[in-house]
Amino acid sequence: MGSPAAEKLYYRIGEVEQVTGVPSYVLRYWEAEFKLLRPKKNPAGQRIYRQRDVDLVRRIKQLLYDERLTLEGAKKRLAQEARRGPVQLELGLREAAYAHALRGIRDRLRALRTRLGA
Repeated sequence: MGSPAAEKLYYRIGEVEQVTGVPSYVLRYWEAEFKLLRPKKNPAGQRIYRQRDVDLVRRIKQLLYDERLTLEGAKKRLAQEARRGPVQLELGLREAAYAHALRGIRDRLRALRTRLGA
């Protein structure tokens, strides 16, 4: 059974901030910089992110923070992945999700090792 967050259809910007670790002001900036990141807005004008948007935020974060690409480099990489088709873009997004999951597992294992005094 998945976590409740994994089952959601839509996320507000604060929830995206929580699950990705990217501050909301950075998310808003990335929307202006990355054409692929275009969350919808509800009638009240609040951003509504789909799971695909959340995955894309993780991919952008991976390109900028982990791979240390510039904004332009990250844009080019995403454009290349999108040009190669949905499969390539999906692989990049999935890679980011796996990397995020593995970091979480690693952190939990470290915490467990600390608690066990190993």
